[in-house]
Order: sequence, then C-alpha cells, then structure tokens
Amino acid sequence: MIHIVLYQPEIPPNTGNIIRLAANTGVCLHLIEPLGFDLSEKSVRRAGLDYHELSQVRRWLNWGQFLAESGVQRLLAFTTKATIDYSQARYQDGDGLLFGPETRGLPADIRDSLPESQRLRIPMQTNSRSLNLSNSVAIGLYEALRQTGFPGLT
Repeated sequence: MIHIVLYQPEIPPNTGNIIRLAANTGVCLHLIEPLGFDLSEKSVRRAGLDYHELSQVRRWLNWGQFLAESGVQRLLAFTTKATIDYSQARYQDGDGLLFGPETRGLPADIRDSLPESQRLRIPMQTNSRSLNLSNSVAIGLYEALRQTGFPGLT
C-alpha cells in the first residue's frame, strides 16, 4: 500500500480533498499534528463529502510518534527544494509520500534527514512558489500507483 503523509496541514479544504482521494484510491492517509484546523470543521467535511467513512485516516501526535509507529517503509518528500523530478523516482509498496504544510513546506530538518534520492519535486515555472497541496498529492500519488500497477483499482 502507498501512504500519503501530511505533516501539519493547515487548510481544511485541501485535507478534505485528500481524504476523498485516499478513499477513492484505497491508500492510507497519515495526518501529523498539530493540524491547522479541527477535522470536524465544515470545510473539511464538505470537501471530503461522504468519503470520511470510506477512507483510512490515521492521526499522529507528532513526527516522532509517526516515525516510530506508522509502519511506513520509506519516505519520499515532495518539496520545491529538490532536484529530482517525481517521475524519476522508483515507487514501491510501503512508500509514504510526504508533504509539508501549505504556507511553509517541510521543515529543513525533516527534509534534510532524507537522502537526496528521496526528495522529489514537481516541475513548474521558475517564478512559481508551489502548487496547491491537494493537486500535488494527486500528481505524486497517481505516479506511485501507476508504477505499482494500480493495486486494487479498476
């Protein structure tokens, strides 16, 4: 199984959209606290519609707890600070696709704790800051699913 890992997400509709994506693809979504919102917020529920019951969402109190207990085998960090395009990575079952908070991205200590080969970027215009979080997750997830044969999907 591929995992989506959101480190301290801040914008409720993005997380709601990603809950829906996780439910429709059968992947597990990990949310690492603190969150910038309450999961019961109307905007999260509206974006996720009725997919909350169909998704696997796990919450972690902090980064340390996630690392110790999640079972994710390898992390691939999506960051504008990487030099390797996401499509060049070789994804495998058990990978966790790691994304940082919308307004600041992954902290340098987390990003830099991973080998350069596990830090990926999505190509975009030179003067662009970043893509929307839920769009970035969808791009990365579908490449990982494509490479692993779209397990369980028809």
